[in-house]
Amino acid sequence: MYPPLSPISTGLRCRCPRCGEAPIFSGLLNVRPTCPACGLDYAKVDSGDGPAVFVILILGFIVVGLALWLELKYEPPMWVHMMLWVPLILGGSIAMLRPFKAVLIALQFRHKASSDIELLSE
Repeated sequence: MYPPLSPISTGLRCRCPRCGEAPIFSGLLNVRPTCPACGLDYAKVDSGDGPAVFVILILGFIVVGLALWLELKYEPPMWVHMMLWVPLILGGSIAMLRPFKAVLIALQFRHKASSDIELLSE
């Protein structure tokens, strides 16, 4: 029996939602087939489009707010906006997508969102 772990802490660390030890990803966003530490089967987990939606909304709010502030305060040329916001959007999206996906998978595990997943009953 495994103790219940916080889905937020295990998700932000991108660790297994059951044991909290092994990484949940084998690549940038590829979920492992099973947990190498506890053997939890990840075959049926599906975070769907949820992580991308959260990243788009949060990062979009930040970037649009900063871009509007910069434009109204300094009125820089368009190339300055391109040099600032394109790398921030790309880097922020990549940095935020992985933990958001892991948190949603951990929440799915914690709340038994799919009957096909082997869950806390072990």
